[in-house]
Amino acid sequence: MTNERYRRWCIKLRQLVARLKELEGDPHHIAMGMAIGVFISVTPTIPFHTILAVAMAFVLRGSKIAAAIGVWFSNPVTVPFFYLGSYKVGTILLCRSSTFNPEYESITELLNLGIVVTGAMIVGGAILGFLPGVAVYFITRRVVTAVRSRDKTAYKNAK
Repeated sequence: MTNERYRRWCIKLRQLVARLKELEGDPHHIAMGMAIGVFISVTPTIPFHTILAVAMAFVLRGSKIAAAIGVWFSNPVTVPFFYLGSYKVGTILLCRSSTFNPEYESITELLNLGIVVTGAMIVGGAILGFLPGVAVYFITRRVVTAVRSRDKTAYKNAK
């Protein structure tokens, strides 16, 4: 990784931590929202990612803002991998196969392929999204707790 790319990556990481610090709620609430967002981002529901994540966060009592941030785990670089992985896992689980082109970018384009491909991708996406969602829950909870306890310590020392 070049110095410039590393510097940009560090800046983005700091911005993410700053956004997490500004979120209201306890660490569980925020981590739940972030986990939901990441889970939804792996599913092939691109035009509806944010809507689905916020709705799911509402139902599961997670942070809606963190859920909206979490869907950005899916981006133009990761989507083809998510789609292909979702399709392969889904067809294995459903014991079906069909032709697939990973260039499809939205759920509406997938629906045109038929229920076999769409169903396989949704099932596969849910399976593939589970592990990153759980991992992000624990990572986010730990980061929010650590950052807030560090801020409390700094505040006490400043007095």
